[in-house]
Amino acid sequence: MDYKKSTAPATSITRDLKEVEDTTGNIYESIIAIARRSNQISSEMKEELSNKLEEFASYTDNLEEVFENREQIEISRFYERLPKPASIATEEFIKGNVYMRREEQEAIESKE
Repeated sequence: MDYKKSTAPATSITRDLKEVEDTTGNIYESIIAIARRSNQISSEMKEELSNKLEEFASYTDNLEEVFENREQIEISRFYERLPKPASIATEEFIKGNVYMRREEQEAIESKE
């Protein structure tokens, strides 16, 4: 996913719980869906950042040879400025871009 194009706010905002609840009809199910999507986004972002920073890794045993790389610092700053995974997940959920599967419904459908 391209997180640069996310319309989620970078700062905290107050959400109307009714707006979050409307998708599932249950606020707790909505929050669980948002939390799970947030964990997915977080792990994707962490993996992407690790892959980018791995290019700059130096595998020397000498602690005196610490180099500051301007590109590495810029990449880290870019990821720090991105919206938090929970904000991105909430925005996706409210817009209806999150697919939810319910285990109870799948079990009922498989029995029929």
